[in-house]
Amino acid sequence: MKGTITRLYSPDNSDQLQSICGPQHRNLMKLEMAFIDGKLEAESQGGSIKLTGSTDAVSNAEATLAAFERMLKANPDAGEDAFEGAIDQARAPAESYGSLSGLRVPVMPQTKTQARYIDLLTRPGTDLVFGTGPAGTGKTFLAVAAGAAELRKKTKERLIITRPAVEAGENLGFLPGDLEEKVEPYLRPIWDALNEVLGADHVERMREKKIIEVAPLAFMRGRTLKNAFVIMDEAQNATIGQTKMVLTRLGRDSRMVVTGDPGQVDLPPKTSSGLAHALKILEGVEGAGFVEFTAADVRRHALVSRIIRAYDRDGAAGQ
Repeated sequence: MKGTITRLYSPDNSDQLQSICGPQHRNLMKLEMAFIDGKLEAESQGGSIKLTGSTDAVSNAEATLAAFERMLKANPDAGEDAFEGAIDQARAPAESYGSLSGLRVPVMPQTKTQARYIDLLTRPGTDLVFGTGPAGTGKTFLAVAAGAAELRKKTKERLIITRPAVEAGENLGFLPGDLEEKVEPYLRPIWDALNEVLGADHVERMREKKIIEVAPLAFMRGRTLKNAFVIMDEAQNATIGQTKMVLTRLGRDSRMVVTGDPGQVDLPPKTSSGLAHALKILEGVEGAGFVEFTAADVRRHALVSRIIRAYDRDGAAGQ
């Protein structure tokens, strides 16, 4: 093939070759599709991966494989979603992809948007960060990881995570237990994220010492949150009054992250979402940063991105 080159990519650890190639070599097929313009061909050959195509395509493929190999070293369970993130990194070599360290394993961004988000979550002087977009983009997980990293570095004394307990088809009044027990199912995803980045035993000790607190919005009223990393999750389901109440809890030496999906509001009819209102009135306010995720940033099953796009097209057609 005219104008093509061939190189062999050999992983540092040959035992990782199968993980790099993916089940039924699906990662190699993703690689070929990602750089199809360069007529890339990728195949496993012995203990290496043979790459054939244009110079740019082969170079980008090598960068992708190297990025994914680093991910595997940090997290041996990294799968196809992480491989897609490695492709994104190769497509934007000038982008700075910093990681969140001090955790069980370093947490690395998998898309350019995630990289910008982590930059804002760790940038001095940006004490209020909004991360909005569809589910599966990492906006809550990365915020939790950033807060956990601050605890490990002892730059923050507490991690406080709150979210509204909007009833999605269930009546809380009929559920057993006190308020904390009733809202526990709404808070379970947060505990899962904390267990992943810190370890369940460590999280439990911090929870007992009140270093980590996960609570419904009702528990935030009247408090001033000093030297804390505060996350308001699922903010699209908070009212304007509730959102103002939480935002004004921000105390000295604290950082607040507000996450939510404006397209998934479960509030009663004719009740305005506090997230949409805050995004409108706080744009341009000094010290506030904004990151908007899209379906392209979804890192769940690849089908999820296509589902989101289909709903977006349907919504646009109905307007």
